[in-house]
Amino acid sequence: MPRPLFQRLCATLACAATLAGATATAHAAPIPGMRGMQHIGITVPNMKEAVAFFKDVLACEPSFTFGTFKFEDDWMSRHLDVHPRAVISDFQMVRCGNGTNLEVFEYSSPDQNRRGPRNSDIGGHHLAFYVDDMDAAVAALKSKGVRVLGTPSTFTEGPAAGLTWVYFLSPWGLQLELVSAPKGMAHEKDLKRKLWDPRFPEK
Repeated sequence: MPRPLFQRLCATLACAATLAGATATAHAAPIPGMRGMQHIGITVPNMKEAVAFFKDVLACEPSFTFGTFKFEDDWMSRHLDVHPRAVISDFQMVRCGNGTNLEVFEYSSPDQNRRGPRNSDIGGHHLAFYVDDMDAAVAALKSKGVRVLGTPSTFTEGPAAGLTWVYFLSPWGLQLELVSAPKGMAHEKDLKRKLWDPRFPEK
């Protein structure tokens, strides 16, 4: 079957996963020595506020800071692809449970876009956190005044069957998600290479 037609027919998550696996196999030439994701970087309006939110609401552990990055030449453009007069006032590493690290930046720049992307925008993103008890976690968020979007939803069919999820927002509008699957998800029975799971750090 021609590849474009196969892609159009991949209307389900299961088929999309099959296509992704086939693509990975066909291009199995990784960066030498690549071990996995070490951190995710996010830019926030106020670093202290953001780090406090991750610490007080999500029990993340703040780590070291880097200090200011500011250059009079075009270093910022050459190395970071931002405006040459952009300034990183500070940035800090944060560790969140058994997961990857966050690198939290506070920038100023003459051309800065102050409105973060929505999920429907190019560059849209969210951070998802696994919890053991969805109801208790949602109640805890609401008790801290966090805006939770709707009520938790549960997949009942397809590869993600068994997964319950809900979105919530940080004070500055960052999109975040809680996920929980106490009995696992349907795809776990069939995939040879399981998705990384914070419940099972050894896998």
